[in-house]
Amino acid sequence: MEINWKEIYEAKDLFFSLTLRDIKIRYKQTILGVLWIVIQPLFSLYVFTIVFGKFAKIPSDKVPYPIFVFIGLMFWNFFSTTLTGSSASLIANKNIIKKIYFPRIMAPIASTFSYLIDLIPTSLILFGMMIFYKVKITPQMFIYLPALILMILIFSLGVGMFLAPLNAKYRDVKIILPFIIQLGFFATPVIYPTSMFGGTLKIIRIINPIAEAIEVSRSSFFGTRPTDWLILTLSVCFTLAVFIIGFFFFKKQEENFVDVL
Repeated sequence: MEINWKEIYEAKDLFFSLTLRDIKIRYKQTILGVLWIVIQPLFSLYVFTIVFGKFAKIPSDKVPYPIFVFIGLMFWNFFSTTLTGSSASLIANKNIIKKIYFPRIMAPIASTFSYLIDLIPTSLILFGMMIFYKVKITPQMFIYLPALILMILIFSLGVGMFLAPLNAKYRDVKIILPFIIQLGFFATPVIYPTSMFGGTLKIIRIINPIAEAIEVSRSSFFGTRPTDWLILTLSVCFTLAVFIIGFFFFKKQEENFVDVL
């Protein structure tokens, strides 16, 4: 399987065009527009804080529970939206794919990167909450946060590139994926700390980079516990492996896209 890297690089202008188009389409003809970026996580935060923080009394490693949950929600929502978008990217761009030729890999990549803009207001809310709760904002936050976001982006893109051809051929993927994402939410320490389960979640943190990103963000931002560099390294390696598998699977299926869409 030959990969034309030069062709992919020369399609960078198309990448920016598709990314901008996806951003515009997402909030077109919505009354609140981009406000939905902050309304959804804030509403979820309110519900989880009341149910799990006030009533269930779930521990939060001595971190204010709203901040504890919001970090988890920010990472998880970014992953779930990018995965959903990238897996449906071929179907969303089927009219363009059928009319003109371009590196098809740009479809899931542009879809994934278009959701980066959502992290700007949510990150500002996170910092605002930390100021409100008088939680110290440390310099390492500005190093860890982009790195962890990049890890999630690479992982979701890898899974998305694997699912996009399957979704184009078998529309069952579109139906099954939300259910899998919902299950994944509860297998990820969004509303609970990993300390509740001792070392049993270590394997999950390796094969679920979102879980590790949340754990590392909490440990590095708030000093809840030392960062487990072995688990983080294994999780990064798993992320890269998923990305490579997804990329080559996508390229292998590329010739059949026009026929199945």
